[in-house]
Amino acid sequence: MLTYNLNNRGNKPIYEYIYEKIKEDIRNNIIRAGEKLPSKRGLAEHLGVSVLTIASSYQMLIDEGYIYSRQRSGYFVCAPEEMSDVSLGLILQNAARRQDAESDADPDVQIGMKKSLPEKNAADTNMDEPQGNIGFQFAEYSQIMRRVISKYGSKLLIKSPPLGCEILRKAISDYLLRYRGMIVPYNRIIIGSGSEYFYGMIVLLLGRDKIYGLENPSYEKIRAVYEANGAHCDMLDMDLNGILTSELMRTNADVLHVTPFNSYPTGATANASKRYEYLVWARQRNAVIVEDDIDSEFAVGTKPVETIYSIDNDGLVIYLNTFSKSIAPSMRMGYMILPENFERLYIKKLGFYSCTVPVYDQYVLAEYISSGCFERHLNRTRRRLRQKIREKNVIS
Repeated sequence: MLTYNLNNRGNKPIYEYIYEKIKEDIRNNIIRAGEKLPSKRGLAEHLGVSVLTIASSYQMLIDEGYIYSRQRSGYFVCAPEEMSDVSLGLILQNAARRQDAESDADPDVQIGMKKSLPEKNAADTNMDEPQGNIGFQFAEYSQIMRRVISKYGSKLLIKSPPLGCEILRKAISDYLLRYRGMIVPYNRIIIGSGSEYFYGMIVLLLGRDKIYGLENPSYEKIRAVYEANGAHCDMLDMDLNGILTSELMRTNADVLHVTPFNSYPTGATANASKRYEYLVWARQRNAVIVEDDIDSEFAVGTKPVETIYSIDNDGLVIYLNTFSKSIAPSMRMGYMILPENFERLYIKKLGFYSCTVPVYDQYVLAEYISSGCFERHLNRTRRRLRQKIREKNVIS
C-alpha cells in the first residue's frame, strides 16, 4: 500500500501532494510499469482522506498519461521508469509488454499492428473553430484594450523587437511557471503570428535538408507548410497513443513533429511512456522534437497535462503554442520556445526577421495574461468542458 506523510505537504492541497508523490515514485521506478495501484477507496482509507481526494489525484495522473484505468479492473501504471539512461531496446520491451496487456483486454489489438483511428466528426471539431473560445469574455478583453492605450500611449507606436516585446515574453514566462509548471527564461520565447508561421521558421532554422517526421494522420497544414518551404516529410503511422514504435525505428527523420495531446484529427494523446520514448529516440538519433501543444491547456482534469518540453533535460524540444486556439481564431499570435542550445543559432540565422505581431496586440495580451484574466478564462473553459462531459455521460 502506498504510504505518504501528508504532514510534509506544506501549503499544497492534499490531492496535489498525493499526485506528485505517486508521479515521483513512477518516474523513479519505485512503482513499476504495469503495476496496479490501490483502489480509490482502499488508498483513501489507508491515508485517512476522502475518496474524492484520491479520485482527483488519480485523474491528474491519468491526464498526464502516467496511469490508465481499466473498466472493472482498477488503475495501472503505463509509464516506464525514468528514461534518462534507458536504451531504445528497453523501450521496445516496455512497449511490447503494454501491447500485450492491451491485447488481454481487447482481442482486436495485436502487437505490431496499427489500431484503427477514429476520425473526429467535423461537426464536433473544426481546426478553424477553437474549443477554447467558449469561455472567452470579450467585454473583459476590450476593457484591457482601452487600459493599454491609456497606460502606454505613444510607446505602442514603436517597432517591435525581432523576437517580440519583452513585456509579453516575460508575461508568458511567468504564466508558464504558474499555470503549466514550465521553467522558461523569457529570452528563449519568440513571438509570432501563430503556429503555421512557426512551422516555416523551423524549416529555415533547422534546414531544408532535414527529414521531418509527422504524425499520420495529422493536421494537413503542418505538412503543407513544411513542404512549401522545401522540406521532405515522412508520414509516420500512429495509434491512439501516438506514433508507433515500429515507425520510430523505421524512419530516418531528423526532426519529429508531434502533437502529444489531442492530436488532430484522431484525438490521440501520448501517455508518459510514449513521451519519454520520443525523447530517447531523439537523443539516440541526435534529432529534434517539435512539440505542437495547441490544446493541452484545455485538458478536462484539474491540472494541465505535462509537456514533453518539461521533461526534456537535453535541449531536444522546440515548443509551440498559440493563442488562436485558446482565445479566438482572429488572435493570430503564438509563441515558440527554443532550447538553450538553439538561441544563438536562431539569432544568427533568423534574427533579422521582424516580429509579425503588432506592438499594440502584444501589450494587450501581456496585460491580459499578467492580470490573471487569461488563467481565469482557461479555468472557466475547462469547467464548462467538464460539465459538458458530465451531461453527456448522464444522457448516455
